[in-house]
Amino acid sequence: MNTATQNLAAPDASDHEQKRLALVHLQDAWAEAFHEGVDADCLAQTSLFLALAELVATYGEEATAKFSENLPTKIRNGEFSIKVSRQ
Repeated sequence: MNTATQNLAAPDASDHEQKRLALVHLQDAWAEAFHEGVDADCLAQTSLFLALAELVATYGEEATAKFSENLPTKIRNGEFSIKVSRQ
């Protein structure tokens, strides 16, 4: 596995705060776009496109494709499911 593939596959703990901050900013931008009438499905598909395009630009097509091979398993394992507590 080359360095680019390792970077995509296993982020280290040192970037946890950066990811938390990025998530907050993306959630805010998502909420603003939704409030302005952008459809949630359109936001999701566009976000995926932009994210993959950025990974390709940063790490290349092969590393991004390798990283993407694991997505079906991660999705099925609930890694992208948001647990909502109901009161």
